[in-house]
Amino acid sequence: MQALVFESTGTAEVLHMHEAPDPVPAADELQVVVTAAGLNFADIYRRQGRYPLAGNSPYIAGYEGAGQVIAVGENVKGWKAGDRVGFADVPLAHASHIRVPVEHAIRLPEWLSESDAAAVLLQGLTADYLLHDVLPLRAGMHVAVLAAAGGVGRLLLQMLKHQGIHAFAVASNQDKQSACVELGAEAAAGYDTWPAKVREWQGAGLDVVFDSVGTTLTESLDSLKDGGRVVLFGMSGGALSAFDPSRLQLNSHGILGADLWTYLVSGEERQRRADRLFALIKDGKVILPPVTEFALSSGAKAHRLLETRSFSGKIILKP
Repeated sequence: MQALVFESTGTAEVLHMHEAPDPVPAADELQVVVTAAGLNFADIYRRQGRYPLAGNSPYIAGYEGAGQVIAVGENVKGWKAGDRVGFADVPLAHASHIRVPVEHAIRLPEWLSESDAAAVLLQGLTADYLLHDVLPLRAGMHVAVLAAAGGVGRLLLQMLKHQGIHAFAVASNQDKQSACVELGAEAAAGYDTWPAKVREWQGAGLDVVFDSVGTTLTESLDSLKDGGRVVLFGMSGGALSAFDPSRLQLNSHGILGADLWTYLVSGEERQRRADRLFALIKDGKVILPPVTEFALSSGAKAHRLLETRSFSGKIILKP
């Protein structure tokens, strides 16, 4: 197999192609030829040394992708060579071949390309659990989505609109804010003005703030109505902003930590949630992000583009 690897952490220049024997599936695994793999900020952070690394050097990043089964382990039932498969939480995905535990394998509908599956599974399943699992959401609520122009934010805005929930988008520049409005946000603002803009939009404050930035936690709390909740599901901006926990009692506020892996606990759960996402896409309720494709051998260039944070959409690596 060929893989995009690095031996030591650092800038994108540490990435290079490496050839190794094809991985052999264990008894409960599929051997998959990867046709498309997603590139995410978590891959950037692993290459930089900010996240833990799977396996041994040379390290292979990537957790999300799609492809075709070429062999199955002896205990695998219901899968065969030629089946199309997607996955959102399988390490070592930035390679031409990968071993996929059958419990992590997601069947793809015939109408969805492998490239599109790789572009939507991880962020789509994240948006799905935020909508359905963390706390009760009802039509008519007012919520804010931070990093709304990112992969999760774009999908979550569309899902909220489909549920009749009013959304305020927070994004870093005017172009991204305009894109968020096109996707279903009723109002949008930048990070320097959004708490005040929220109060202009909804004077009583918000029912929920979906915060994946972390450094914005104080502003998120300030934007809540009495009894409101912050759903903290990431810290892309760095360490959490400091706050006095006693303030939570004064306004009956709450902070809920949220992580996708709490909910993807079985193959059945992965498929059920993926099918719910696929149905929204097929019905036109959710529009896929714009995709930019790179050859796997151009992975360093893809990493550099994502690192600029000026990019909007999804980067796919093609072995």
